[in-house]
Amino acid sequence: MPPKVKKHGVILEKTPHNFENEGVFNPAVIKEDDTVHIFYRAVRIGNYSSLGYCQLKGPLEVVKRNTSPIFFPTEDYEFQGTEDPRITKIEDTYYLTYSAYDGINVFGAYATSEDLKNFTREGILTPVFNYEEYSELIRENFEKISEKHLLFYELFVRYKLNELMKGKIYVWDKNVMFFPKKINGKFAVLHRLWPSIQIFYFEEKEDLSRAFWRDYVRNLHNHIVLRPRYHYECSHVGAGCPPIETEEGWLLIYHAVETTVKGLIYHASAALLDLENPGRMISKLKTPLFSPTEEYEKKGVVDNVVFPTGTAIFGEDLYIYYGAGDDCIAVASVKLKDLLNELKQESE
Repeated sequence: MPPKVKKHGVILEKTPHNFENEGVFNPAVIKEDDTVHIFYRAVRIGNYSSLGYCQLKGPLEVVKRNTSPIFFPTEDYEFQGTEDPRITKIEDTYYLTYSAYDGINVFGAYATSEDLKNFTREGILTPVFNYEEYSELIRENFEKISEKHLLFYELFVRYKLNELMKGKIYVWDKNVMFFPKKINGKFAVLHRLWPSIQIFYFEEKEDLSRAFWRDYVRNLHNHIVLRPRYHYECSHVGAGCPPIETEEGWLLIYHAVETTVKGLIYHASAALLDLENPGRMISKLKTPLFSPTEEYEKKGVVDNVVFPTGTAIFGEDLYIYYGAGDDCIAVASVKLKDLLNELKQESE
């Protein structure tokens, strides 16, 4: 059984400010001393997203909140949204990753900062292949993965959207995040080519050439970290919060999506990855860490959603910050030791 989780309720909701008058959710979180910095997805009417900023004293008390976005779309590839951020710090640099949405396609992009105030865009981090290119590449080792890797794109073919868009339908890549340290001298990055979680490594962004990605997608089975396995993740999974280094392994809080007759249900779950080789999963929970049970999780812009995207440790407690119902930001906590012990038992 998963350890006991305490839900602390909603800490952030939408406001009348025009950049966040439709919803605030899916926050990037980084803790420094007793301060928690939160960069959250702020949505204005019309589904245009930017990133808002607030600051917590301790795990729950909001003490500062900006009245304008701290990061917003400026490039064509993110025209309609800078969405669902995550943040990590490696040495003296902060790495803010986000989903760049142009109104049709979603790419994983990132920016860097030295002070959490000024961010420099570094561009798209994930592969840029249209559906036909992706389909051709991934089919080369199809028997080693799953047909589900193409089901997401059948809609484009069924309604001939790819023809209407003249090849401008690209493979979606979401839930991108850096590990908080380099692994064997390289950046390690989790991402999600639907429906599983994968990992890639690089030294310089220039290493991520078209040739690199062609080989990567051809051999995607070698890069999968977590696959949908249990009933509560039968639709797909996605990396949630940046991994946490522990003595037992990298702790990954992720979201898992269940298909039901009443629609999709988004759960939060946990897994352990090997410290030296985080592409190898040690264990994961057989049942969700927590699920939509509260009204603010069950009813929202999208119903039945808990979507974890950031964590902070205070004492013995791991606080998990998540989007609830694609509408607001809520917090849950769990004893870190209890969670690690449960994951250790799952691996035995």
